[in-house]
Amino acid sequence: MSTLINADLVSLDTDLGATADDVIAALAQRVVAAGRATDADQLVADARAREAQSATGLPGGIAIPHCRSAAVTEPTLAFARLTPGADFGATDGPADLVFLIAAPEGSDSAHLTLLSSLARALVRAEFTASLRAAATPGEVVGLVGDVVTPAAAPAAAPAAPAPAAEPAPASVTRLVAVTACPTGIAHTYMAADSLQQAAERAGVELVVETQGSAGANRLEDATIEAADAVIFATDVGVKDRARFGGKPVVVSGVKRAINEPDVMIDEAVRAASDPSAARVDGGREGARASSSASASSADGVGLKLRQWLLTGVSYMIPFVAAGGLLIALGFLLGGYEVALNNSKGVQVAQAIFTDNSLTDLPSATAHALFGSSLLTYLGALIFLLGSWAFSFLVPALAGYIAYAIADRPGIAPGFVMGYVANQIGGGFIGGIVGGLLAGLLASTFTRRSYPRWLQGLMPVVVIPLVSTLGVGLVMLLVLDHPLSWINDSLTDGLNSMSGSSAILLGAVLGLMMAFDLGGPLNKAAYVFAVTGLGTAGALDAGSSQTQIMAAVMIAGMTPPLALALSTALRPRLYTEEERENGKTAWLLGASFISEGAIPFAAADPLRVIPSMMLGSAAAGAMSMAAGVTLKAPHGGIFVFFAVDHVLWFLVSIIVGTVISALSVTALKQVRQRNIDADVPRHYERVGA
Repeated sequence: MSTLINADLVSLDTDLGATADDVIAALAQRVVAAGRATDADQLVADARAREAQSATGLPGGIAIPHCRSAAVTEPTLAFARLTPGADFGATDGPADLVFLIAAPEGSDSAHLTLLSSLARALVRAEFTASLRAAATPGEVVGLVGDVVTPAAAPAAAPAAPAPAAEPAPASVTRLVAVTACPTGIAHTYMAADSLQQAAERAGVELVVETQGSAGANRLEDATIEAADAVIFATDVGVKDRARFGGKPVVVSGVKRAINEPDVMIDEAVRAASDPSAARVDGGREGARASSSASASSADGVGLKLRQWLLTGVSYMIPFVAAGGLLIALGFLLGGYEVALNNSKGVQVAQAIFTDNSLTDLPSATAHALFGSSLLTYLGALIFLLGSWAFSFLVPALAGYIAYAIADRPGIAPGFVMGYVANQIGGGFIGGIVGGLLAGLLASTFTRRSYPRWLQGLMPVVVIPLVSTLGVGLVMLLVLDHPLSWINDSLTDGLNSMSGSSAILLGAVLGLMMAFDLGGPLNKAAYVFAVTGLGTAGALDAGSSQTQIMAAVMIAGMTPPLALALSTALRPRLYTEEERENGKTAWLLGASFISEGAIPFAAADPLRVIPSMMLGSAAAGAMSMAAGVTLKAPHGGIFVFFAVDHVLWFLVSIIVGTVISALSVTALKQVRQRNIDADVPRHYERVGA
């Protein structure tokens, strides 16, 4: 294992600029010059992206900008003692001690443990005093080595479980805490140590679970059971929070645990003896609920809603990727005809599945690969697999939104509401509404107390039954007809725009495809196009139906491609997870899977959705103006063989992609609010 820091990475009593960006850029150049990173710009972009999530300045003149980056070749620390200091967003002024912590994207747990050891040392006053007194870079290297070397021996072993609570006098308050930050390298462990020190000063027993990159030291069930209250100091979701169900809870961002640990410990002690304090909802058998719901700020409600939606989306994406790519592969092998109906009104793929086998192959379709009967058969089966996987998109979205709100009791009613949304034409938006209603109703039951004989039946029988019945009736009785009316009106309006208004029709279809990315408007435009392919003469050369199909597919491909391009152009504007989603979006967009843009739209709808609509409208209008036609209902660029005017097909996609990418990139320049301003600092009910 190489050393984390050497004298070449230390800068003493130097002026590197007045801002965090200036200092990060200078330290990144040192890392590259030392041969520990390949691209200073990429390292700076990744560190700035982490800085944009929450400032890394800490009380006492310390700053720890940090990130994981593909540009870093080995875990590295670069240190600067600044004269004058630079602003890293700390409440007490500029920082004069700055560590840039740079880790490769695939860092192993041993190196991450060493990095976390340094972060923990920075909360000790004697260590920071030694750094300020160091006369040479070599002294700094030695000081850092002294605090990280002891961690090297046990680092290779798996993280040990957090110890069970030792017996303590009845008068001693027992607390447990969870700390976690987005990167899981520095703040996670500094918050843990700050809370530990504050607990010692207060005479309180505290055991902390750090959910960091080096692994979580999971709390023992007995420790949680014995705790009087719990602290969640996290900027990300708490893993398996149902373990803490019924416990009084104090919720905050991870930086507050570093800045105000004594205040948080005091709040937790008071919550432990307050019958009306907020508690972690549901989860464990016998979990108690708060007797009165604590008031949440508008920001708190918005933050929860965003977390619920992103949970649903994250679980839905695998269905999108698997289903969409299988459909495209089916078209490539078996030809787009497998998705059409035969003379008996039965889908070709379904008829092949029912009537044929490996020993009784069907006739090859006109566009089957190599004109092969075998590939036609396999393509039909693969298309069916993709179609069936795709049918789970909205149920998965709704089911896991409900799960995020009510834990396991919400899964069944949420999935059912997603299926109902499909049946009544609600699509993506209907799934969101159904998932939210199912989760909220289920969570009202999980917060109540029940007799012991009934507790075991509630989460597996009573709650799913009552929630499914109640929300299902609302969906069927209240939402059915309005959504049907909206879809019918949209279809009639689209039909009336054919002919001389073809370019305008292309723009409108583009707007619809990008507005809700799989919701009612998107699905209405898509169904309008696909239904048109089944009419008489639709597949004739130059028909309006095939032009509409081309415009819809091009407009639907543009949003994920545009976001993929934007993340490549300006990666620092996006989180690490969004950059990974951007890489996936290239393939999803090329495969006509508009849902690849949903994670970006859910996280930042006011910037993303208008930008996507602008590019998709331009792409749809250009496609109609150029007379591009498409005889396949799905598949993206993989069904190019079914496209007439292929050049204009590609040009329309490129133009729409560039317009949307430049638009969303420009809007993203507007600095987002600091996450710390959105984190509630008072008692708050937390979903299990």
